[in-house]
Amino acid sequence: MPLNRRTFLGSSAAAGAGVAIAGGVAVPAEAEEQHHGKGHGRPPKRYSFTVMGTTDLHGHVFNWDYFTDKEYDDKAHNDVGLAKVATLVKQVREDKGHRNTMLIDAGDIIQGTQLSYYYARVEPITGTHGKRGPKHPMALAMNHMRYDAAALGNHEFNYGIPTLRAFQEQLNFPLLGANALDAKTLKPAFPPYAVRCLKVHGGPDVKVGILGLTNPGIAIWDKANVQGKMTFPGLVEQAKKYVPRLRALGCDVVICTDHSGLDGSTSYGDALPYPENASSLVAEQVPGIDAILVGHTHKEVPSRTVVNKETGKSVVLSEPYMWGMRLSVFDFELELSRGQWQVTSVKADVLNANTADEDPVVAKLVRAEHEKVVAYVNQVIGTSKTAMTTAEAAWKDEPIIDLISTVQAETVKAALAGGAYASLPVLSQASCFSRNAAIPAGTITIKDAAGLYPYENTMEARLLTGAQLKDYLEFSARYYVQTPAGAPVDTSKLTNADNTPDYNYDAVSGLTYDIDVAKPAGSRIVNLSFQGKPLDPAGQFVLAVNNYRANGGGGFPHVATAKQVWANSDEIRNTIIAWVKAKGTIDPATFASVDWKLVRDGVPVF
Repeated sequence: MPLNRRTFLGSSAAAGAGVAIAGGVAVPAEAEEQHHGKGHGRPPKRYSFTVMGTTDLHGHVFNWDYFTDKEYDDKAHNDVGLAKVATLVKQVREDKGHRNTMLIDAGDIIQGTQLSYYYARVEPITGTHGKRGPKHPMALAMNHMRYDAAALGNHEFNYGIPTLRAFQEQLNFPLLGANALDAKTLKPAFPPYAVRCLKVHGGPDVKVGILGLTNPGIAIWDKANVQGKMTFPGLVEQAKKYVPRLRALGCDVVICTDHSGLDGSTSYGDALPYPENASSLVAEQVPGIDAILVGHTHKEVPSRTVVNKETGKSVVLSEPYMWGMRLSVFDFELELSRGQWQVTSVKADVLNANTADEDPVVAKLVRAEHEKVVAYVNQVIGTSKTAMTTAEAAWKDEPIIDLISTVQAETVKAALAGGAYASLPVLSQASCFSRNAAIPAGTITIKDAAGLYPYENTMEARLLTGAQLKDYLEFSARYYVQTPAGAPVDTSKLTNADNTPDYNYDAVSGLTYDIDVAKPAGSRIVNLSFQGKPLDPAGQFVLAVNNYRANGGGGFPHVATAKQVWANSDEIRNTIIAWVKAKGTIDPATFASVDWKLVRDGVPVF
C-alpha cells in the first residue's frame, strides 16, 4: 500500500534542509506463510521472500531512444525502460506471492533521457509562474509499480535540489540517503533507511531494514548545486552507523541499496577521502548486512558474494545493469530459531527485460508525456551542409567534436570580452560522449544536439599555464592502450585503457599535438604547439571546460584548483542549440580542423 509520507518526512521543504525523522519507515504488509509447521500447533519454521531491484534507470520508461527517434536497440538486442521491467515485476509477484515481495532501486532515476530532461527544464515538475508542476513520468511509473524504497543517485542532483525535492514529494515511497547530510546540522537530509514488516501467519513478523547509500562524488560532480547545502560522507562510515541501528530496531534482515560500484575504484583521485565504488567494501567491513543492491557503474553482475571480515558471514551483491535492461532478484530463506528469524540462504540473479512485453498500464500512464517529448525533440533548429558523426571520434579529430569546442570557445571569448582576461587565448576541452551521435546533412533537430551532448553539464572557464595543459593532455592520453610501432592496430582494442570511459578522454582545441601511443602513458604528448610555435610552459591560457571536469570529475590534474574566470548556469547542450539557431546553417569547413592525431614513433596511425 502507498506510504503516508508524513510518517517519515519532516515538514521542511527547503533546499538542503535536513529531514526530521525518528528512525526508519515501517510499512506493514501481510505475507503469506511459505511452510507450515503443523506438529503440535507450532509456528512455521521457515519463510521465504523475494526482493527485486533496479538501478540507473536514467529516465527510461519506454523502450525508446529519443536521440534516434525510434525503438531502442543495441548489438546485444537489449530492451530498456520501466514499462518492460513492470512486466517482469508482475511475473515475480505472481510466482512468489504479492505479499512476499519487495521492490527497490539503487538510484539515478531522473536524468538521462529527453523525457526526464523535459520535466526538469522545459515543463518542470517544480512548476512555473506560481502554477503547480506536472507529475514526473518516473514518479507515475514507479508509484504504479509499488516501489518500497530507492536510494539517491548522483544524477538526482543534476537539476538542483528544488527539482529533487519536488520529485521526492511526488513519490509514494522514500528516497533514501544515509550519507546525504545537511551541511550545517550534519543531520540526514533524506531518510537514511526504511523498515518493512512482513506478517507471517502463525509466526512473528519478519522485519526487513533497507539502508540507502549514495555516492560521495556528488560533492564534486554537482558542486554548484550542493556546496554549502549538503555533504556526502563515505558509504562504509555511514553504514557502520546505521546497520547497528536497524538491528537494534529488531530487523531480521538488512539490505543495502548502494549507488556505488563494486570494485573500490575512484574516478576523482584523492579529491575526496571516500572511494567512489565502495559496495564490496561495505559488505566486507560492516557486519550485519545480508544483501546489497549495487548501482552507479552501469555493469551487469548477477550475483557476487563477499565475506564479511568481522563475522565471516557471506553478503550477496547484485547489479542489474542500466536503464531497466535487467531486474535483480534476491531470494531469501529464513528459519525461525528460538523465536527469532535467521537468514539461512540468499541467492541472486537477474532477469532480462528483452524477454518481457510492455506493461500496458505503465505505458498508458506515461503515453501522453512520451508523445509530448517526441514532438519536442523533433523541433528543427537549423541545417548542416554536411553530415558529421562520432563513429571515429575516439581516435580521430572529428568535425563533430570541433563543433562542441567551437561553441564553447566562442561563448567564453564573448563572455570575457572587455575584461581582465580578454587578451588571453581561449582553448576548449571536449569529449566524445557517445560513439553513435550524428549531425545529419540537411535538417538539424533538438534530438541531434541532445545526442551529441547527453549530459546536463554547464560551462566554466579556468586559467591554466602551458605546463599545466601539457600535464592535462598527458593524463587524458592514458585513455589509449600502448601499441608498439609496426603492430596491427585494432580500434576496438585501442581505447579505454584501464577501463577509462570515453567521457574521461578530452581533446583540447586551440593547440596542435600528437599522441604517441607507442610510448607509455605519461610521456605521449609530442609536438605540442600553439599558433605554430612550441607551447610556452609559462604562458597563460583560458580553458573552456564543462563543470564536471572543472570540479574534479575524472581526476584530471590542475583544473579543479585553477582560477575560475567565468561560469555559466546554462547547459552546454542548450548553448549548442542556441548557437545553431543563430547560425541557421552550419558548415564544418568554417570550424573543423585536424589539431591532434595518433602517431607511433612519429608515423601517423591513421
